[in-house]
Amino acid sequence: MRGTQRGHAPGKVWLVGAGPGDPELLTVRAHTLVRSARVIAYDELVSPAILALAPRDAETIPVGRRANGCRRHEQRIHPIVVVRALEGHEVVRLKGGDPLVFGRGGEEAEELAAVGIPFAIVPGITAALGAAASLGIPLTHREHASSVTFATAHAAHEHNASHGLDVPPTGTLVFYMALGRIEATAQALMAGGRPPSTPAATVAKATLPDERVVVGTLDDIASRTREAGVLGPAMLVVGEVVGKRHRPPLLTALPTPSPAPESGRPWVCSPAATSPEAARPSVRRRRSAASLPPRRAGDV
Repeated sequence: MRGTQRGHAPGKVWLVGAGPGDPELLTVRAHTLVRSARVIAYDELVSPAILALAPRDAETIPVGRRANGCRRHEQRIHPIVVVRALEGHEVVRLKGGDPLVFGRGGEEAEELAAVGIPFAIVPGITAALGAAASLGIPLTHREHASSVTFATAHAAHEHNASHGLDVPPTGTLVFYMALGRIEATAQALMAGGRPPSTPAATVAKATLPDERVVVGTLDDIASRTREAGVLGPAMLVVGEVVGKRHRPPLLTALPTPSPAPESGRPWVCSPAATSPEAARPSVRRRRSAASLPPRRAGDV
């Protein structure tokens, strides 16, 4: 299906990562594209707060693959995206997280290339990174995890159904779309050698005001999540790093930028510059009155 409709030159499709949900976590380019978009095609994981940034007269099209648990179409990319691009429009295809991390961005790019539509990919903060930062969980840690694995709960079971989960035996694990298989995932990890006491956390709507978090162990995370009434989509984080969770205090405003230094010369690393003496502030302290020598006649 090459060519354009009604003789129009083809438009362009931007495959844009919308990040984990908080509009302030959009990249500068993503923010610019959303604010100036004429056509936005978005999926279910894009938060309403981000869609609210679009111009009021922009055409916004829900093109997610889920509708009451069913896929709305069989193509790799929604047909309306292709139609609008072939009509000559620039389409912002807005995806939760990063388009190339479980966002089907690769599949959609292949489809666009096949029909001759120019496209560009704008990365975003993937959900795992956003959730970890929001919860204060270090995905890697010198003492506990030197690796981190991202997987979908469904694929991890499906690809190796007869031999347990297709994930490494050590390191941090982050399962996307985990809610429907959280109990089976936890059981499989324990059967594969992970101790039942391994810390685990379920998180839904990370970085948003209604974020939900449940912390437990592999032995009880499924029951705790069920009792808490967490609704999907949700992620499951597994590993000793969950026990290192230190949630930072909520900042209500961004800090004021520091003024630029007067000198534009670059800082040069040298033994003298990195010595303890150089690190101390060179401030002349005023001596107290008790430490001053007694005044002499004629002193001013």
